[in-house]
Amino acid sequence: MRYLIIDDEHIAHKIIMEYCEMLPHMKLQKNCYSALEALEYLNTHQVDLIFLDINMPKLKGFEFLRTLSSPPKVIVTTAYSEFAIEGYELNVVDYLLKPFSLERFLSAINKVTSSAVGTISKETQPHTKLEGRHIFLKQNNSHVQVAIDSILFIEASGNYTKIFTLDNIISIREKISDTIHLLSDSDFLQVHKSFAVAKKHIIRVEGNRIYIRDHAVPIGKLYKANVIELLK
Repeated sequence: MRYLIIDDEHIAHKIIMEYCEMLPHMKLQKNCYSALEALEYLNTHQVDLIFLDINMPKLKGFEFLRTLSSPPKVIVTTAYSEFAIEGYELNVVDYLLKPFSLERFLSAINKVTSSAVGTISKETQPHTKLEGRHIFLKQNNSHVQVAIDSILFIEASGNYTKIFTLDNIISIREKISDTIHLLSDSDFLQVHKSFAVAKKHIIRVEGNRIYIRDHAVPIGKLYKANVIELLK
């Protein structure tokens, strides 16, 4: 993911770069210390994501954003919480209040990944390959990077959600509904109040069970219509 940092504070660039260096799919394109510098760069280059400060000299962050006809994904990074509503009206993906933690930063990056995945459809991009997408999941005191294509299914387990992948099982302290929200509807299907499955890994559907590798996932009565629609 190609990203641009627009902030007049050098320390802000340093923090964002240090966080992004932990993520192998993040590629810094340029450090811009004013919105005017960023405008000049974007006239001849494309990026996937902008980290945007609000309070900058000459041209403010949101003023800059309004000048872009087709803006990339934007994560606002600012010390001013009072502009959050205006930011969401401009369709920013997330609003990070300085100083922000690594955990909060990763949450914002996950939102960018999720929203980017959600915009892809078979009708508009029939030949697009979706390999290489990742999300970060918090397991105990660490953040685990998981390839979305490796996820077989997810299961609610009390206050936790279990993510079954090709290699292992990851338990996170999240509701299954929140976990499903991170994943694309085009790739995953909820088939039970406690289960959602990756469509690409389904081997067969038999009776009230979906078979994925060595696992049999139940189909709930309220979700049977989802499965029937899938089979059409």
